[in-house]
Formats: sequence, structure tokens, C-alpha cells
Amino acid sequence: MFIISKSSFGAIATLIGCIIGAGILGIPYVIAKAGFITGLIDIVLIGIVMMVMHLYFGEVVLRTKGNHQLVGYAEKYLGKAGKNLMWFAMLFVIYGALVAYTIKEGHFLNALFSTYFGGSPFTYSLIFFGLMAFLVYFELNVLEKSEMLMVSILLGVIFLICIFALPHVNINNLNSFNPGSFFLPYGVILFAFLGLVSVPEMKEELKENKAHLKKAIIIGCLIPLVVYIIFAAVVVGVTGINTTDGAILGLGNALGYNMLVFGTLFGIIAMMSSFLILAFSLKEMFEYDYNIDKFSSWFLTCSVPLVIFLLGVKSFVRTIGIAGSVSGGIMGILVVLMFIKAKKLGNRKPEYSIKKSNVISWILILLFVFGIAYELLNVFGLIRI
Repeated sequence: MFIISKSSFGAIATLIGCIIGAGILGIPYVIAKAGFITGLIDIVLIGIVMMVMHLYFGEVVLRTKGNHQLVGYAEKYLGKAGKNLMWFAMLFVIYGALVAYTIKEGHFLNALFSTYFGGSPFTYSLIFFGLMAFLVYFELNVLEKSEMLMVSILLGVIFLICIFALPHVNINNLNSFNPGSFFLPYGVILFAFLGLVSVPEMKEELKENKAHLKKAIIIGCLIPLVVYIIFAAVVVGVTGINTTDGAILGLGNALGYNMLVFGTLFGIIAMMSSFLILAFSLKEMFEYDYNIDKFSSWFLTCSVPLVIFLLGVKSFVRTIGIAGSVSGGIMGILVVLMFIKAKKLGNRKPEYSIKKSNVISWILILLFVFGIAYELLNVFGLIRI
């Protein structure tokens, strides 16, 4: 029997907090485009695949003495090439996320304040980015050591939004099925399930209860899966084909000004918290892993997404979709390879072990390769999603 101890609860909260972030706001839009039943199948299948990835990585962590992060484990088991690929994947997904959050935050702030102060989404995006860069520069991490509180608030607000919107759900919006659009939501959903970086921290939080890591990972992955299904069902059920790419604005248009304000405030907080978590993580990676000074680390963290935004990237969903497909795919492939290598080269007996299957390993690798190729072909206009 698995009793959720304080350390286990903290580990579960860490994983949930890492997985559920601003990415949830992109899911209803792609689900509405693909058809709800199609999207529901995508959420379940991708959620299961990513649970397996987290379990694989959990075993890698437990088979290895000492404390490392994704890049460190990749170097240990896959050499310099693995390290560089993992580093690229992390840079790509973090920069992509920072750009996406900057884009959508401008829309949310514009919806709240443009009536009173004027301005445009572009202007509000720059204001938001300036504030975030200020907080990162002066290391004012307002979210530090508050994972459980943030998870509780986030889940609570999502629950309230769903409760208020539930009476307005039109069941006819939830019966569409379009097999031809099966891969349309792939990148966005994969992005929303990425929480691999939290697994080493979960191991540390469990301390002497590392045997609980497996069940903590399973619970920590199942809760986001259920939350995503419920949130997507409620939003798509209310707004149907009019679902917006950040979910909230369309929901507000359908349910009135109070929902618009409440939902927009939720979106602002979710984007802000996700931005700060990723920005501080990236800045610390530059400082600690590459011995770059604090100012240069801050500049590298903030300048790249700002330049990308100024170059004219405008779509929140497309940005996280590309980031999820490419970075999530690379990470997934590397985790499978690390799992296989750690079975042979690990220097510690793990508290749990998953049976290795060459067939499953190849299926997972081919899935991630296909996802990357599919997204890149779409980006270059060679196929149409």
C-alpha cells in the first residue's frame, strides 16, 4: 500500500508544478481544431508515453550515484554528443516557451487594460518582458520554494473556471472526430507534458523514501492528464470552433466580462510563473554548468527570446507546438537511449526497475522522430496541418 508521506506529496507536487503550466492554455485550441474525440485520444496516448518517459528517466536517476540534471545524465551515458543534444533541446524549448509566453501575455494584458490605457498586444508584451527581465536580473524569484502553494492555486483556479463554465457546455461540441487531424495537437500536448527536469529534484525530496519515486511519478503524471482532459472538455464544450489559441479570451467572450477578467488574471499568473521558473533555470544553467558570469547569463537568457519576438513571431500555439515537437522529441529519444545504457552502465541498484523491451524502445524512438520530422516539414511548408 502506498501511503503519501510529506516527502512523497512534495515530490508529486514538484512534478505536477513542472508539468502543468501555461502550456495548458494551448490545449483546447488544438483539440477544437482536430475534433474533441481526436484530441482526447491524443491527450491519453501522449500522456501515457510521457509517463513512461518519466519512469524511464526515474530509473536512470536511481541507477546513478550522485546528483545530476538532464544534461549531466546525458553526458554520463551518451557522451559529449548526448550532452550537446540535450543542451540544445533544453535551450530550444525554454527559449520557445519564453517567446510564446511573451506573445500571449501581451494579448491577456491588452484585453484587461487597453480599454483604460490604450496600447496594443505588442506594447503589452514588451512591458511584460521588461518586467520579467528586471526580476531575473535582480534575482527576485518570487516563486522560489513555493511549488506546493503554486500547484494548489493553479489547480484551484482551473477547478473554479471549470465549475463556472460547466453549465454552459454544449455536448454537440464534443462529438467531432477527424482522424486526418490526428497529429495536429501533437506538439502542443507534448509540450504540456514535459516535466523531465523535475525528476532529479523529486529523488532528492524523497530522501530515504526513494522507493516511492515510481508511484510518485505515476501520480504526478496522471493528475495533469486528467486535468488536461477536463479543462479541454469544458473549454471546447463551451466555445466549440470559436476556441481561441489561449483558451481564456474565447471563454470570456462566451461567458461574459466576469469570466474574461477572472480567466485573464489566471492566464497572466500562469504565464508569469512559467516564465520565471524557466528563465531562472536557464540563467542558473549558464552560470553553474558553463561558468558564465551573472550579467552575461542574464543577457543570454533574456536577449534571445526578445530578438525572436521582435523578428515577428506572433503565434502562441505554433511556437509551443514547434518547441514541444522538436525539443520534446529530442529529449524523449535521449531518455530512451539513456535508459538502455543505464541498465548496463549504472553504478547503483535502483529502487525500481522497468523491464527493457527493444520493440517498445524502437516504437518510442520512431514516434519522436516522426513527430520532429512532421513538425519541421510543416514549418517549411512542405505539408499542411
